[in-house]
Amino acid sequence: MEMSSGMIRGLGTLVVMIAFVGLAIWVFNAKRNPEFAQARMLPFADDPLPETPEQDPATRSNRP
Repeated sequence: MEMSSGMIRGLGTLVVMIAFVGLAIWVFNAKRNPEFAQARMLPFADDPLPETPEQDPATRSNRP
């Protein structure tokens, strides 16, 4: 059986599509939500905590 370039491209497309569907299922799986919730907070891990958390942050608006 001879494989043409169209057959090879079609198989490559099929492999990429299967990988995409598998990755989407893995990412949107509800069991992984706690792990991803922890990963979402990583950029803020080194931020210093505010000294007085009861103060409201300054806003640019003058409206009440």
